[in-house]
Amino acid sequence: MQDINMKAVQHFEELRKRIMIVLVAFLLFLIVSFVYVQDLYKFFVKDLPFKLAVLGPSEVIVVYLMIASVIAIAATIPVAAHQIWLFVKPALTEKERKVTLAYIPALFLLFLLGISFGYFVLFPIVLSFLMSLTGEMFNTFFTTEKYFRFLLHMTLPFGFLFELPVVIMFLTSLGVINPYRLKKIRKYAYFVLVVVSVCITPPDFLSDVLVIIPLILLYEISVSLSKVVFRKRETRGNSEEASIQN
Repeated sequence: MQDINMKAVQHFEELRKRIMIVLVAFLLFLIVSFVYVQDLYKFFVKDLPFKLAVLGPSEVIVVYLMIASVIAIAATIPVAAHQIWLFVKPALTEKERKVTLAYIPALFLLFLLGISFGYFVLFPIVLSFLMSLTGEMFNTFFTTEKYFRFLLHMTLPFGFLFELPVVIMFLTSLGVINPYRLKKIRKYAYFVLVVVSVCITPPDFLSDVLVIIPLILLYEISVSLSKVVFRKRETRGNSEEASIQN
């Protein structure tokens, strides 16, 4: 019993260490991002067909923090993924360590791909649609904080959602899940994805559809990739068992 308690304490200490490293990395990236945040702000607003307004001096700081935070989160993802890998590394075989380590760059690239999809594809369509609803009935007036908060809601969630295939592959390689289980919970997964899409998009039907479709495609891609990883894992396990018997 004492050995079990000692191991539990060691695991918690190790977990705390990994979390602290991730938090320190995020703070460092946040500071660096804040140094260049004005250049980033100019990039985001240079092609806007309207002027953004500021209602108070603190609003500028809030906007700068939002922009810097997104950059810091993106830069911290490889660090966080590596710390998670180091935490689970003792429980993995040598082959599993090499395979799972390869997922770290993919997590970062898919996060950037998700944000790019939200910014370059979804955000212009939704903004154009919402602007068309105003017509000549309203004078459009955008505050800087409201605009960037809307932009953040349309981009950042996709950075995390686009990592779904890699997360599924990682968990499949560890034997936590398998494609058959993913197929069984498909209808529940669809329901969750629909709820997520409704929560992260403006309250209009077009935005919901534009988000739901790629999320469902991501889930189906994840199931297909899980099949590939699961088959390779089974093949490797059978070959190792055969070599032991021989």
